[in-house]
Formats: sequence, structure tokens, C-alpha cells
Amino acid sequence: QVQLVESGGGSVQAGGSLRLSCAASGRAFSLYAVGWFRQAPGKQREFVATISRSGANTYGTDSVKGRFTISRDNAKKTVYLQINSLKPEDTAGYYCAAVAIGSLDGRPRQGPEYDHWGQGNQVTVSS
Repeated sequence: QVQLVESGGGSVQAGGSLRLSCAASGRAFSLYAVGWFRQAPGKQREFVATISRSGANTYGTDSVKGRFTISRDNAKKTVYLQINSLKPEDTAGYYCAAVAIGSLDGRPRQGPEYDHWGQGNQVTVSS
């Protein structure tokens, strides 16, 4: 079991950057794939990016490729989401999620595939 806590959100102007952190507590964090999702008011939750257990493999949705970078530090039990060139449409609550996974390359992209979720962290981008 892991517990996840996001931090690093806030209000920024378009074009700015933020780095979100997802800190995990519990054991064997290196056995968990981690994903980031976001949900804007009135919209469905949207997959953003995922990273494999070791951090060697990542995947991001097309809308964020080139602007968002996911990474992890297993020694610190933390996953990061670096967000650059922020746009107003990036405004949302950002959630990290984790799932214990056998595959070293596993990078789940669907919300129901994850069974541990953080409380969310708001990112607001003004134009």
C-alpha cells in the first residue's frame, strides 16, 4: 500500500512553468507504475502521462508532448511532472495515481487501472 500526496501546483501566467511532485509513503515504491491525470471543471478526467517502475520508460498524451515531462526518483519515493509553456487550457486539478505492476515496462493509461490516488493539486493558468 502507498499513499500519495501531490504538491507544487499554483497560479501562473500563460507561458510559465510548474513542477508538480507526487510523494509516496509506504514500502516498495519501485514496484509501482505512476501516472498523472487532470480534470478541469465540467470535464472528464484526462490521462496526462505515465512512467514505468524504474523510470526508464514514459508515455504522454499528444496534447502535452513536448511540454510535459514525467520523471521519478525512487530513492525519494517521488514522481515529478514538469510542465512548461503552460496554456490556459491546462487549468485543472492534477492527480497522481499508482499501481503495483509486474511488468518493468508497464505504463497504464486508463484511470481504472490505478488503485491508489492522491488528493489532487490545482493548477490555474491565466492568459
